[in-house]
Order: sequence, then C-alpha cells, then structure tokens
Amino acid sequence: MKAVHKYIDKNKKRYLQELIAFLKIPSISADPKYAKDVKKAASFLKDRMKEAGIENIKIFPTAGHPIVYGEKITDPKLPTVLVYGHYDVQPPDPIELWDSPPFEPVIKKTKIHPKGAIFARGACDDKGQAYMHIKAFEAMDKNGGVPCNVKFMIEGEEEIGSYNLEHFCKKHVKMLKADMVMISDTSIISNNTPSVTVGLRGLSYVEVEVTGPNKDLHSGVYGGGVTNPINALSKMIASLHDLNGHITIPGFYKDVVELSSDDRKFINKAPFSEKDYKKSLGIEAINGERGYSTLERTSTRPTLDVNGMWGGYIGEGAKTVLPSKAYAKISMRLVPDQHPDKITKLFSDHFKKIAPPGVKVKVTPHHGGHPAVTPTNTVEYKAAAKAMKSTFGKEPIPVRGGGSIPIVAMFERVFGIKSVLMGFGLNSDDIHSPNEHYGLFNFYRGIETIPLFFKYYSEMKTGK
Repeated sequence: MKAVHKYIDKNKKRYLQELIAFLKIPSISADPKYAKDVKKAASFLKDRMKEAGIENIKIFPTAGHPIVYGEKITDPKLPTVLVYGHYDVQPPDPIELWDSPPFEPVIKKTKIHPKGAIFARGACDDKGQAYMHIKAFEAMDKNGGVPCNVKFMIEGEEEIGSYNLEHFCKKHVKMLKADMVMISDTSIISNNTPSVTVGLRGLSYVEVEVTGPNKDLHSGVYGGGVTNPINALSKMIASLHDLNGHITIPGFYKDVVELSSDDRKFINKAPFSEKDYKKSLGIEAINGERGYSTLERTSTRPTLDVNGMWGGYIGEGAKTVLPSKAYAKISMRLVPDQHPDKITKLFSDHFKKIAPPGVKVKVTPHHGGHPAVTPTNTVEYKAAAKAMKSTFGKEPIPVRGGGSIPIVAMFERVFGIKSVLMGFGLNSDDIHSPNEHYGLFNFYRGIETIPLFFKYYSEMKTGK
C-alpha cells in the first residue's frame, strides 16, 4: 500500500488534468441536443479505463444513452466488486447564476475547501466521484495488482431515471455477477467527520398540467369570470401541506415504517449546527414537518416539493394575459416501505380530485425509485468503515441520505446483492445547482481510500 499511495501522490496533477478534460464534456442526458456529447463522454471513459489497466472494455448502446463496462478478473476464486457510477450530468440552468461557465472548470479556494475545489457541472455528481475509482484502480494495478476482481459499470442516464439500466442488468446478469456493488455518489458529513451512507429515500417524480380556457385571454376582459389555471394550480399545490408540514394526500403515510426512539436518537447523534446550517443557506429560519429534527426531516421522512412551476407570460415588461395552461414539476421523496408507483397513483387521484371547476388536470409520471436501507454488520460495510478510518483517522458515522439512487434497490432485486455507498462529496457542494464543485481534498482522499477498501474487503472475505 505504500507503493500505491506513493504512486497516487506522484500522479495527483495528472489525475486532476484528466478530470478537468472529463468535466469539459457537456454530457447532459436530459437534453437531446447533447446526445453527441454524452457519447463523447462515454468514449473518454473507455480510453481512460484502458490506460488504467482495465480489460474487456466495451461501450454498450441502449435505447437511450450508452453504458461503459470494463473488468479485471484477478482470480475467479476471489471476491468481485461491481463499481457503479454515472457520467451524465444535470442541465446547468440557470446559467446566469454560475460564477464561471459550467463546462469550463476552474479551481478556487473556499472556506470549506481551503485547499481548493474544482467548479464545474458534474464535478461532484458524479464525474469526479466515478473517476476516483478508475484512478484508484490504476494505482493498485500498477503497483502489485488489485486483491480482488473489479467490474465497472458506468452509465449515462442516471440524471433522467436510469431508464434502460434495469433491462441492461437483466440481460447481462452473468457478465455483471458480483458479490457487492460499490457506489460513490453520496456525501460525507464533513472533511473532519467521515460517514458511510446506509439509507436512501425513494422517489416519485411527476409533472402536472392544468388547463383552463382554450386559449390565452385578456385578463381585463375575462379576469374574474374565468378560472385562472395558474391561480388554481397555486392553490392546489398550497393545499398539499397542512400547517404542521404534513402531506395531505390521503393514504400517503400508510406504508411509512416509523423509526424507533433509539433509531431517532442515533440519527440525531450526527454533528449538526442549526446556526451554521442557516448561515450556509442564507436563511433566517428552518422549516418542515413538525415533531421531527432537521436531520430526521432530510433523511428519514417523506417529502413533497415543487421543483418548477410556470405558465402565462414571463418575458420582459408586462402582458396582461390570463393563461390557458399552467404547469409544475413535483418530486416526492419516499421512505421504507413506500412504493413509488403507489404514491404516484395516490398523488394523481388526489390532485385531480382537488381541481376547482373550470379547469382540467393532467398528471404525467416521470421517473421514480424505491427507498433502500443497507445493514452495518456486513463484511462490505466493515471494510468500507475500516478504509475510511485509515485515511480520515476517525471511525465513520453511518448515516441515512436524503437523496435518491433508485438503482440501489434495483441491484438488490436483480442481482441479490447489497451496495456500499461510500461517497466523498459534501452536501454543500451545490450538486444540481449553479456553481457545483468538488473539493480537491475529497477527490484525492477518495482515490487514497478506495484501494484500502479493496484490500480490507478481500482480506475479510477470504480470511487471509
């Protein structure tokens, strides 16, 4: 391991240059205009994986964006780790809120990242974190070899719901056969307090359309006599929460598994400063479901949030229009044992029911996913914890994440194996937001930690 870490130190500058080149590719999976760039990112990965010593690399086309696969089978008798990541990124909008162009990476020092952070779309989610695994593998492969078998599956559709991933996994079960999945698409509590994510919320994502008159109308002529779709949509959305922050959809909480008092105490042991939380977000007060702490609200409770809302005239100046249509995108984060399809139906039925006279409602489901919880008493978790303790100097805290990675539950369903969520980002890295960034400390610490995970996992699994 000394040779591995010496190699990493020697090549840090090159690693960063390669990541910058990767981040320059606008691999936006949601926008068809960037389809060629998504393919370019897949080709970039293929080339870098080959240089790192990964074998049998292939770009698999799908009905959408391609999946990059590669492997190194050291010994069929050794345990196998399937590394999952994604190379697609969120759209950078709104562009005007970025301090620098989203696909022209820059390195800046910040209060949280005094050693510097790389600012670019995808820096943390997930190009930077996926690339750590390729560089960590390279360091081991060129310095004695990897002590287990490693397979890589890096997809290009995670940000749009991984539509084609399950079909791919079912079609290639034999090729992808492994003992566990390693995912770095999550965060740690802080650079001084490492953590391993042991739970994720599920997701139901829908788009709603409210239609009133058959065309836009003059608000002076028709205002007061016709239901305004934007007014109606606003009231409908407002009614989805009561004064206590509870979601008002009938049956929404029916399948929620309530946590024990011990579990709640454990969750709230994680370091948290309400003062720092508010200061970092520029807010004067926190808000949410009454009866729960901020840590519980953001990780173990279901939520409903409007992600976007539009309609009517939003151009320069004034136009007194009563719009024909209004729209909103709404996401619901789910917890065990809520089922995304069931929640989507409950939402759709309720939303149509509460529509006022004079409008019609259409609900279009987008993507969703199941919540997932992983145990902390497994060899896989213990190896990850030991690896992080070795590099951070502290025992990592097991935490539940508030985000959604639907493929975790899918991997367990299709392959019958658990995932380890060993991410190195920070919640303050502005993923999905303008000025996304990833600390250089975090990038390099991940590359240093992953080889130790392979070492400890192989030792624990084989008893050698």
